[in-house]
Amino acid sequence: MATAKKAPAKKAPAKKAAPAKKAAPAKKVAAKKAAPAKKAAPAKKAAPAKKAAPAKKRAVNAAFMKALMPSAALAAVVGATPLPRTEVVSKLWTYIKKNKLQNQANKRMIDADAKLKEIFGKMQVSMFEMAGLIGKHLK
Repeated sequence: MATAKKAPAKKAPAKKAAPAKKAAPAKKVAAKKAAPAKKAAPAKKAAPAKKAAPAKKRAVNAAFMKALMPSAALAAVVGATPLPRTEVVSKLWTYIKKNKLQNQANKRMIDADAKLKEIFGKMQVSMFEMAGLIGKHLK
């Protein structure tokens, strides 16, 4: 009987020791997970501060907003009232799209009608050339 009592006594402490070892690594893992979270939090707070700096409004260039008088040829398309360059380009694009003057094969090219030929000086212009050619007709 003595041997029977000793055998269960040895097994019981072994079972208690095993769960204690498993619990200890779990606490270390939890501690390791918590530590990087604390380090990552300040980095996230610093990022929005950098994004807030470019949110300031830029100063508008007064040259683009200055109302200019169009020439007679340009006034036939956009109107005779003084307009800023941005509005002139916008009204020209409205006219081009309304009259379907954009080249269907190459959308970057504009096929001029009689009114636009007076402004551009040629029958076909790229949309990038257009702004430069309009400048000659604004004073």
